[in-house]
Amino acid sequence: MSVTEKKAAAPKAKASKASKGSVLSDARLYDVIVQPLVTEKTTTLSEQNKVVFKISPTATKKDVKKAVEAIFKVSVLKVNTINIEGKMKKFRGQTGQRNDLRKAVVTLAAGQTIDFAAGAR
Repeated sequence: MSVTEKKAAAPKAKASKASKGSVLSDARLYDVIVQPLVTEKTTTLSEQNKVVFKISPTATKKDVKKAVEAIFKVSVLKVNTINIEGKMKKFRGQTGQRNDLRKAVVTLAAGQTIDFAAGAR
């Protein structure tokens, strides 16, 4: 081969579109959502197609969306997350702190609901 001749470049493998850590296994789906929060305020939000979950402190909005869609078989329009720091409280003269809480307000598509009494399928 002479210097002027070039070898044909080998075809490159396509890069995966999934970013690192964005693929959730089935076990991880259930780690993202800790439990649903059912209070008077969250039940009034259900009239606006919104559901509130207690989530893992490391979960992202994308993780929450994928987990809710996979577990409950609904389509999610929007996810809002909230970090709540635990309050300092006194109990029998001892100072303590409540646990920190991270929750997600999930907006569902029109006409879709999640029934917590029936459970996840």
